[in-house]
Amino acid sequence: MTTASTRLVEFLMGLTEKDIGATLLQHATMAVLDNVACGLYGSRQAWGRIVNDFVLSEGAKGRATLYGSAQPISPARAALANGTSTHGFELDDIIQGALTHPGAVVASAALAAAEESGASGPRLLLAVIAGYEMMARLGHALGAEHNTRGYHTTGVAGPIAAALAVGIVTNLRRDELLSAIGIACSTAAGIKAFTQGTGGMVKRMHAGHAAEAGVVACELARRGFTGPLEGIDGRFGLLDVIGGSDVRPEALDSELGASFAITRIWVKAYPCCGLIHSTAHALESLKAEHRFSPAQVESIRIFTSKRAVEQNSNPDPREPMAAQYSLQYSAGVAVAKEARDPGAYAQHNLLDAGVRQIAARTRLEVDQKMDSLYPAHFAARVVVSTTDGRNLERTVIDPHGTPADPCSFDEVAAKFAKLAALVKEPQAIERIRSAARDLPSAPSLVTLSRALREGNLRDEESEALVTHNA
Repeated sequence: MTTASTRLVEFLMGLTEKDIGATLLQHATMAVLDNVACGLYGSRQAWGRIVNDFVLSEGAKGRATLYGSAQPISPARAALANGTSTHGFELDDIIQGALTHPGAVVASAALAAAEESGASGPRLLLAVIAGYEMMARLGHALGAEHNTRGYHTTGVAGPIAAALAVGIVTNLRRDELLSAIGIACSTAAGIKAFTQGTGGMVKRMHAGHAAEAGVVACELARRGFTGPLEGIDGRFGLLDVIGGSDVRPEALDSELGASFAITRIWVKAYPCCGLIHSTAHALESLKAEHRFSPAQVESIRIFTSKRAVEQNSNPDPREPMAAQYSLQYSAGVAVAKEARDPGAYAQHNLLDAGVRQIAARTRLEVDQKMDSLYPAHFAARVVVSTTDGRNLERTVIDPHGTPADPCSFDEVAAKFAKLAALVKEPQAIERIRSAARDLPSAPSLVTLSRALREGNLRDEESEALVTHNA
């Protein structure tokens, strides 16, 4: 039986390297570079180190790169570790409206599988484009209600998108790929308990688990393991079981080929939950324009969506995950520190007096106009009242990095250099950037793989840089 999901899979499988023009190639190349940057940075965080140590302890042999390590490992375990690291500091990309982080899942899985299978640069980019498309369409098809109920859409849609990308990069047959997707549907998971109290590390692993699940599903399908062919939109399929009353199965195959999701990616400029970015952008621009000091801030009022107020109100976060989900804390970072500095969210900085003082002066309110724009836009209106009687106001509907105000390739390259500097020697950083730029014409990934494994700083060097930058 042909369904919307099978039509989508067949369309994406039918794409070839000849079908993707220069614009799509550039967007896919930028996505790979951005997510590698996030992964390298995340590999030096506590959660990244834990997962890296775990997969290395297993001695899983393979040809896939483990971020921050010179030791190649199996593609499934590389996907787990790299996906966790990439999603490890709230800097990885978003598909606006679909409520998903595609790159941490898709790029991690596709790159690992491509290295193992000897795929070319264009084949990797094609798989990334297809995986992002699946992630976007599945996120839109699932709707917003399941996410509001507490499912983390990246963990739910991720295994399916990863399986599609891996299946394409490794040239699975149609029946094998449909089975792999069916298998992946049964691994869809992720609850949002991390937004409450002590968030722990588990959110980071949602992307890693999803990336690994996609690799495993494809490897099993290649060996003859079968899955349900209607795992997405059939009876008791993903949409039926996890989706809410606002599921939209028609989003799976509507206007296929008219445009591609990878051209509409939100590249994150701020190291916090996407719902906070409009606030961070507003405060960053107000501070630059009016040059007020933290001591001059009497109060901050943030008018935003009901979802942001309910999910992102935590005036006293005690660990990085909770801080990155706190509007109050992030407001403090934007005023007392630098809004784009990931170091401000490090554990040893969470009790910074200046940040905490601003956070304590910050109040949240639901604004009907801002709320009506969610989830297509994560909008906010911010009012800063100063001790000299000024009320400084800024509304941001689409913060910098979103498709409405996109980052350039040069900005992504600069972000890469900043994040990678905590992991890589300067020469290695340039070799990775060069190899990434060459992906559209690269006959293999040998140059990129070599660059990713070479030039790693010693742990004590990374720690010194982290402390210095903090």
